[in-house]
Amino acid sequence: MQRALGHACGVVLGLMLAAVTATTLQRYLLGGGFLGIEEAMVWLLLLLVCLGFPMVAHGALAMRIELFPRTRKSPWTALRETAAEAFTLAACAVLAIAGAKAALEVGGHSALLGLGEWLRPTALAAAGAAGFAMRILVLFAEGRTRLLMGGLALAFATLATVFAGLSVATLPSSLAALIVIGVGIVVGAPLVHAFVLAAYIALAFGSPLVESALALSLLGGVGRYLLLAIPFFLLAGGLLSISGAAGDLVRFAAAMVGKRRAGLGQTVLLTSVLFSGVSGSSIANAAFSSKTFMKPLTGAGYTPERAAGVIASTAVLDNIIPPSIAFFILAAATNLPVGPLLTGGLFAGLALAAALAIAIHCKAGMEGQTAAETGVSRWRLALRAAPVFGLGLIVVAGIRLGVVSPTEAAALAAAYTFLLALWGRGGRAGIFPALRQAGVETAAITMLIGAATPLAFLLAIDGVGTWATRLALSLGENPFMVMLAANLILLGVGLVLDIGAAILLFSPILLPLAAAAGIDPVAFGVVVVVNLMIGGLTPPVGILVQVTSAASGVPATRLFAATQPYLAALLLALLCISMGIAAHAALLRS
Repeated sequence: MQRALGHACGVVLGLMLAAVTATTLQRYLLGGGFLGIEEAMVWLLLLLVCLGFPMVAHGALAMRIELFPRTRKSPWTALRETAAEAFTLAACAVLAIAGAKAALEVGGHSALLGLGEWLRPTALAAAGAAGFAMRILVLFAEGRTRLLMGGLALAFATLATVFAGLSVATLPSSLAALIVIGVGIVVGAPLVHAFVLAAYIALAFGSPLVESALALSLLGGVGRYLLLAIPFFLLAGGLLSISGAAGDLVRFAAAMVGKRRAGLGQTVLLTSVLFSGVSGSSIANAAFSSKTFMKPLTGAGYTPERAAGVIASTAVLDNIIPPSIAFFILAAATNLPVGPLLTGGLFAGLALAAALAIAIHCKAGMEGQTAAETGVSRWRLALRAAPVFGLGLIVVAGIRLGVVSPTEAAALAAAYTFLLALWGRGGRAGIFPALRQAGVETAAITMLIGAATPLAFLLAIDGVGTWATRLALSLGENPFMVMLAANLILLGVGLVLDIGAAILLFSPILLPLAAAAGIDPVAFGVVVVVNLMIGGLTPPVGILVQVTSAASGVPATRLFAATQPYLAALLLALLCISMGIAAHAALLRS
């Protein structure tokens, strides 16, 4: 079942890529596009998310935050696993029930396609039911019947309590939902399921989002045209790796900086900067760099910890230097313009890269140098890597100059790398696996965005925005104090939350603080993303450390220690960027 759903995700993403690319080319070459294409793409995105949702309880797609080591003999571990399974099973049941109720209540048809609006909540209900059934089958096949029975009992007890109409008015509904999410994080539940169940449990605390409204709110969060950029950029990064073009980037980077002090470490850094212009995913870069550079680094004299530390630290740049998936999530959460965000991310990313270059230079001796390919000039290597540079030009320049929308730029980038994979060495066999992987990853990311939408609504009706404004006034509208307070909050959040979840939860809260202090919202948005990406290196979660640890074999505890010099450099760069933005705001206010 899981394999079939994965293949279906790949097929749907392929259809989406073909449709958006065709209509983009038709519009710019022939002066007109296909009527209703945007609406069709949103429906296909919803289909992709619903097909992939049953798989988000497994592996890395679950985005679990493991705060504690798993030891099977520990009663505490058994309790946490049971609670985590209860979150998963209960959330799937909530989606099935809420989607079914919404399907019965919703009427009308889509504006251009004429499809019945009831189909959308029906698809959500089917996704929840499939996720529930798949999780039961997986646990049963693994022989974990005791865990299954315990999770089912706890899940149904929770749902029955809320369904019975038990009202608890001691807490605001948004605070109750945040507490449930916190419990989900502690027990290691998938983030998507924690968000869904939190919105449902908030009903017991006076939430106005009854089941059908909860389903429609989630669907509203998923059904945004801007989010179509996410699967296309994920696909572009995957196709770039299998096409062989990523290897050309590595060789060019080695030719540029390989002979310098700590040249191989600087090569890793420059490769990350260049790879950032096409991937948009720090996790993808961490996995790619681990496979590419771990052996060369250790062979050149780096200890495994130092080598993995350089790889994890430089991977921070991918979600900052455009195209950045994090900025698309931020734009969806706050309605900030994507083009200026990407431009700000480019300058911030280059500043962070400079700080990392200095840290790598100071930390390493002359070991770790590498040489360019014998007999091959830098210009020839640059020519080989030119197709990848062209991809970055399509994305950044196209969006910033207003030639193409972010979604169109992402689709063109994916189509461009698709052609590179077709012409590359041995890349054709990996095209469909790349489609499948990008499709499933899209389902996990987009469903998280949708699941956070009800919570954002609860925060709004509970007056969190007003509270944030009052907090800003209490700080005297001093941009330096506001920026410092926001950074401390975000650094704390980054210790335990995934960047996507943190952006969705805290950017709408903190943005009014910045606006009240006269800080440019776009510049503040860049700081939010930079800050939270640095959180990928901080314990106990440190997702970039965890990914690099899994790919390199270096224990995460040792890797956290190895990243400290680079973490310090990144934090210093963040401080300089933040204070520069605050100084600009203060100058404008004076």
